[in-house]
Amino acid sequence: MRVGLAGAGRIGAGHAETLRGLAEVEEVVIADADAGRARAVAGKLGARAVDGVGALLAARPDAVVVATPTAAHAELVIRAVEAELPVFVEKPVAADLDGTIQVLSAVRGSGVPVQVGFQRRFDPGHVAARDAVRSGRLGWVHTVRSCTLDPAPPPDDYIPTSGGLFRDCSVHDFDAVRFVTGREVAEVTATGANRGAEVFAESGDIDTGAAVLTLDDGTLALVSATRYNAAGYDVRLEVLGSRDGVVAGLDDRTPLSSAAAGFGPAGPPHTGFLERFADAYAAELCAFVGVVAGRTPNPCPPEESLEAFYVAEACEISRRERRTVTIEEVRR
Repeated sequence: MRVGLAGAGRIGAGHAETLRGLAEVEEVVIADADAGRARAVAGKLGARAVDGVGALLAARPDAVVVATPTAAHAELVIRAVEAELPVFVEKPVAADLDGTIQVLSAVRGSGVPVQVGFQRRFDPGHVAARDAVRSGRLGWVHTVRSCTLDPAPPPDDYIPTSGGLFRDCSVHDFDAVRFVTGREVAEVTATGANRGAEVFAESGDIDTGAAVLTLDDGTLALVSATRYNAAGYDVRLEVLGSRDGVVAGLDDRTPLSSAAAGFGPAGPPHTGFLERFADAYAAELCAFVGVVAGRTPNPCPPEESLEAFYVAEACEISRRERRTVTIEEVRR
């Protein structure tokens, strides 16, 4: 099959390399707002570059992967669906709740599959934690702890358009909590702080956040995130039950050191999400190729993304207004 790729930045270039390595993908057609960047990525991989998304869709690929900046996601997904092309889109589906719902309206009834890129659903540790919950081995689950701790902030010009820490970063944790537990979030209480660069506060954002999610069966999920974890990139999810507990993301590269016992990671920490989740990113694109071929059910349709976005939206309101917010309050 022929796959069109919109976006040749950091994550788009990674997706291009993965796609070129899949036996079923005969050609990758790449477009980017920076035509030179598209040509550079295509040249390295033996792919084909075209000038703009219009040319990409006109090339009539069998499917489209959207890896552009968030602000362009909704429009590109809708254009691809209208062209009856299956779509893989990086999270989030859109920059805000209205845009997300607009995309869902376009997708419903179209018969065109749209898969959202929540790569933790393909991380072996998260999958194993989910299996442990579903098997009953943990007993009844009482606490989930999930964290996304970045070693350093993204570029300053990214912050004002990111959507905020809960929508941009913790939304992965919200989806992971739902994926692993199989439960929905009923209400949230969230807070945040700014002790780093002024750009966060100037953009109405936070550099560190925490949220308590109450799930629909009474389970408590604790989510934390920061842009300033100098020890290294750290993504973990712990599931604690009445019989046992498990942790996803704990290995000899996890940047945790004992304060008293003098032991710590055996190797250097992961530099960021592309390295930490390299296998998961490849696995989700393999799954997408299966979706396009019609042999694999969609592992993450836009409805799943919307539920995670509702949680992020509720957390942002909770942080600003300093109160508990139910998901039904933000649901549309």
